[in-house]
Amino acid sequence: MKAAFFREHGPVEVLEYAELPDPVPGPGEALVRVRAVALNHLDLHVRRGLPGLKLQLPHIGGSDIAGEVAALGEGITGWEPGDRVVVNPSVGCGQCEWCVMGEESMCVRFRIIGEHMPGGTAEYVTVPAANLYKIPADYPFEQAAAAPLVFATAWRALITQGRLRAGESVLIVGAGGGVATAAIQIARLAGAKVFAASRSREKLERARELGADELLDSGEDFSREIWMRTGKRGVDVVLENVGAVTWERSLRSLGRGGRLVTYGATTGPQVPIDVRQVFWKQYSISGSTMSNRHEFATVMRLVFWERRIQPVVDRVLPLSEIREAHRLLESAEQFGKVVLTP
Repeated sequence: MKAAFFREHGPVEVLEYAELPDPVPGPGEALVRVRAVALNHLDLHVRRGLPGLKLQLPHIGGSDIAGEVAALGEGITGWEPGDRVVVNPSVGCGQCEWCVMGEESMCVRFRIIGEHMPGGTAEYVTVPAANLYKIPADYPFEQAAAAPLVFATAWRALITQGRLRAGESVLIVGAGGGVATAAIQIARLAGAKVFAASRSREKLERARELGADELLDSGEDFSREIWMRTGKRGVDVVLENVGAVTWERSLRSLGRGGRLVTYGATTGPQVPIDVRQVFWKQYSISGSTMSNRHEFATVMRLVFWERRIQPVVDRVLPLSEIREAHRLLESAEQFGKVVLTP
């Protein structure tokens, strides 16, 4: 099969597009013919190399997969070749105390398809059959591939960890990213007022089209601007993934009893915290990673079957242009997802 992969960690030049052996589904697995795969910043981090991440090389990336069931391993029922699916990228062990409680993303042996195991930047991929989710016959694969990771991540971060409720306000930092575009829509669906922050005026205007109520320049002191626009109150929730560059301003944007949820650190993981602010204003700071199966199924239903929220695709490229796709993500020029088609 044709695949995009790397044999060593490094810059975009380590990416190759060439032939690799076709995968074969084992017991409990399904072989998916990939029709579209969307990239995430996770793909950049994996390609560059992460502390403690040991991969079997060559490594195929791509966590967001849409396609058709091509074959089934032993013991699989309920699926047929030709079924149109997306793939839940979260893989738990199914045995630890967290998996038993239904919290797969907290599994002690948690893995992500495309990071810890081969992903979908290829013509075929094997995945646990339990991770398949059926999609409608009329839903475009290119748009479907833009949904799984970002909507699942945004849903858990905002609704489960952030406890966002109707009538509250939320600041979403980095408004042009895939999770952010999902989060804006989820927050609006929840009945919250949405503040969106980005350095790009164009991205802010597109965030407004998705439902953002207030637009903020993340290159400025947006915490002061929020303070003024909320009558010196602050927001109830901040969704933060930028890390070092915006952390202090994000924390200052919270009102008393506010909740900051972090799901990434694109500009660096080390951040300062004034503990006096945290206890005096009774802030809560929570981490969030991916989702559990229930959260995934809930938000996928809203995307594919109720169509109350929509994946945002910046552009679609052939898989052979894998290097260009990575460059686009690194430049942060895109709004929404970069999708590849084998």
